[in-house]
Amino acid sequence: MKKSIISALAVMAMCTAFGINTHAADITIEKGDTLWGLSKQYNVTVAQLKEWNDLSSNTIYANHTLTISLEDTAKKASATEPKTDESYIVTKGDSLWSISKKFGISVSTLKSWNGLTSNLIYANQKLIVKNGTPQATAVTEQVEPASTKESASSETVKTMTVEATAYTALDGGGSGVTAAGIDLIKNPNMKVIAVDPSIIPLGTKVYVEGYGEAIAGDTGGAIKGKKIDVYVQTKSEAVQWGRKKVNIKILE
Repeated sequence: MKKSIISALAVMAMCTAFGINTHAADITIEKGDTLWGLSKQYNVTVAQLKEWNDLSSNTIYANHTLTISLEDTAKKASATEPKTDESYIVTKGDSLWSISKKFGISVSTLKSWNGLTSNLIYANQKLIVKNGTPQATAVTEQVEPASTKESASSETVKTMTVEATAYTALDGGGSGVTAAGIDLIKNPNMKVIAVDPSIIPLGTKVYVEGYGEAIAGDTGGAIKGKKIDVYVQTKSEAVQWGRKKVNIKILE
C-alpha cells in the first residue's frame, strides 16, 4: 500500500526537533510512484526533482530514494497560503488616526483600502484594517504624533507660517473629544492641534515649531485660514504659550 506523504513543512519541523538537516529530506519510492505524482504531493516541479537527484529521465524505481529540498518546498507552501482581509467596526470616539495606530498602518493606507476621500468615519462603519493583497507600505509611515521630542523625521511636503494659540481639553465646556474623535481626557499626553480643514486636512501629521510632531485632530470656530490651536494639558501652559507666529511643516 502506498504510504501517505508528510507535508514538507511538517517534515521540516520534525527534522529541526531531532537536529537533522532541515534543508533536505530523503523519501523512499513506493511501487506506483511517478515523478509527476511526487511533485504534486510535495508542491515542487518535476524539473526540480530531477535536478536534486541528478536524473536524466523521468524513470524511477521502487525502494530507491529521492532527495526533496525542504527549504524550497517550505517557501513555496508559505507563498501559496491564502491571505484574507480583516475588518474593524468603528465605535464612538474612534478616528482614522486612532484606528491606524491600533493596527500599525498609516492613515493614508487605511483610506486607500477603504476608498475614503476624507477623514470622516461613523460609528458602526466597517473598515478594512488588514488587506489580503500584499502591500508595499513601509513601517516608517507610522510616526507617533504624541512624541515629546521635537523631531521632523517624516518626509516634509509643505511648510508655512501660522498664528498659533493654545487650548485645553475642556475649554468652552467641551467634552474633551476632538472633531476627529480623539478623546483628550483618556489620552492627555497626545499632541493635537486644531486647524482649518480647508488649509490642513484632519488626520494630517504636522511638525509645529516649539511644540513638536502632532496630529491635526480638531477644529475651532476661531480657527480659520492660517491659524492653529495647540492642545496643552493645563490653563497655565495655555497662558504661557500665548499667541505667536510659528513655522509648521506638513509631514503627511
